Amino acid sequence: MTISLLAAAKAAAARPAAAPTSPLVDLRHYWDTSIAWVNSHWLQIGIAVGVGLVIYILLSLARRFALKLAQSADGDMSFTHIAGRVLHKTKSTVLAIVAIRLVAGYAQPPAVIMQFIQFVFTVAVVMQVAIWAREIVLGLIQRRAAEGHNETLSNAMGIIRLLISVALFAIAAIVILDNMGVNVTGLVAGLGIGGIAIGLAAQGIFSDLFASLSIIFDRPFRVGETIKYDTSTATVERIGLKSTRLRSVNGELLVISNTNLLSKEITNFAHLHRRRVGFVLNIIYQTSPDMLRALPALLEEQVKAAGHEFIRSSFVTFSPSSLDFELVFDVFSENYDEVIAARSDVAIRIVAALAAAGYEFAYPTQTTFTAAPDGAMIMPYAESPRSGASAGKAGKAG
Repeated sequence: MTISLLAAAKAAAARPAAAPTSPLVDLRHYWDTSIAWVNSHWLQIGIAVGVGLVIYILLSLARRFALKLAQSADGDMSFTHIAGRVLHKTKSTVLAIVAIRLVAGYAQPPAVIMQFIQFVFTVAVVMQVAIWAREIVLGLIQRRAAEGHNETLSNAMGIIRLLISVALFAIAAIVILDNMGVNVTGLVAGLGIGGIAIGLAAQGIFSDLFASLSIIFDRPFRVGETIKYDTSTATVERIGLKSTRLRSVNGELLVISNTNLLSKEITNFAHLHRRRVGFVLNIIYQTSPDMLRALPALLEEQVKAAGHEFIRSSFVTFSPSSLDFELVFDVFSENYDEVIAARSDVAIRIVAALAAAGYEFAYPTQTTFTAAPDGAMIMPYAESPRSGASAGKAGKAG
């Protein structure tokens, strides 16, 4: 056994090393192999070509029919319209490559040709999927912009298209390289580190940009709506990519970065179907108990007479100078000016009704009692004859 192994090793060492082949020799070998394949499988190749043409024609007709169906749909930027845009971006070359790949196995091509067909098919499909994904995302974004008539999003579509295209085609390139057998681990890591570096360098810009997109898509408020931001109440005039412009109730123009705007609590006064209005009525202490019991019903009557929804009216507390009653009612209107007018109308009705019924409004009062040098109390108001007689009798008794 040992002798035979040594003999085989000597023979292998004596055998000359294989000379490297040149590209021309490899090309001639592939050509001869292809010619031999065509000569031996010409019938299968012809059948495959015919079936491939039929498949290509059917795919083209299906694309054309679906495109016409999408274009005939009513309304711009509907889901059917977006589907039509996606179908319109389907390349005829991709349909041909798909047809070739479907019939290639029947013709039994050489391994080299089959590998080439598979590579072209992978590249074409991956790039076509990236184009479809880009059109779907852009279509949904534009549909959102069309719904809200958002000028900011329409102006930002250029940079949004660029960012989406770069991201999708970078992923497509990585997928293609991975199918070619290239180790993409380092490339993915490099792209990740580069993306982090760019994000840190432009952190403020991207922060405001994404905040702007958040405002556009989430819609906490829209242009023309009145909001309360922090301690300011203002109307939204414009939503930009970096900042939002608000017009305060006093007329000042407030320019606030989108990031800071979303970091605060925002109260939106728009789309209020009802607004609650409340009054506190101060009635004098001299009011009789019967009149106090009748007061809630009287207030309810005035609110309903004005055409609003009465919520409640009740006694609140004993104040130093008055008996306090609460009145709460709802005004069904989204227009704040109409709410103000309704509040004034109800207030005037209440004043007139209380005056007619003998009620009096209280105002802050304070009574001061003083004493004479002899210690007798001096009343802050004129004494009645009866109280004077009582005082005289009290003096005689003394």
